[in-house]
Amino acid sequence: MNQALLRHPHFVSLEGGEGAGKTTAINALRDWLQAQGHEVVLTREPGGTPLAERIRALVLTPDAGIAGEPLTAEAELLLVFAARAQHLSEVIRPALQRGAFVISDRFTDSSYAYQGAGRGLDLQWIADLERRVVGLLPGLTLLLDVDVAIGRARANGRDLWPDRIETEQDDFFQRVRAQFRQRAQDDPLRFRLVDASQDQAGVAHAVTALLAQWMAQEATA
Repeated sequence: MNQALLRHPHFVSLEGGEGAGKTTAINALRDWLQAQGHEVVLTREPGGTPLAERIRALVLTPDAGIAGEPLTAEAELLLVFAARAQHLSEVIRPALQRGAFVISDRFTDSSYAYQGAGRGLDLQWIADLERRVVGLLPGLTLLLDVDVAIGRARANGRDLWPDRIETEQDDFFQRVRAQFRQRAQDDPLRFRLVDASQDQAGVAHAVTALLAQWMAQEATA
């Protein structure tokens, strides 16, 4: 595989911590793009294919038969990248090749934030996996940023059965948020920061406006 990370203008990812409102934002983006006449593929990570969804279950809700065997941070990272490789092959690349827009709830930036900053794994190792396994960057990444306390309160009100990542402590999510914000600061051409503390209508308006602005810039580039 080419070691360069190639950006694709029809690939949009949404990132953010727990309770940031990505589902609302993704649906708003889909509706706006479809109104412009575009084919839109919505997907998520980990997951997006039958096999990748099974890997997702291992990462987030381990089977009772292995509940006594804690998942190591290294195994978690490699499982996420295994799911991502399948996701790219089966969903993302074919959709982009036929001209569709792909909107993904999380992509590789989440590995830097959750397994890197959150779990304390080497960011350079993640970057090497990204080059070797992925080779692709979204053209646009919308980072839904919200205070950890607000996001966790939303998530707790939504999820009756938190997954194994949602049960982490606040300091874990503070590190995750800081890493997301650092990545946005380091790559301002790709990232757009969205204030996710506002209500759902405000977030939906913000993300569609940013997408429209970005697409207009791409058209004149």
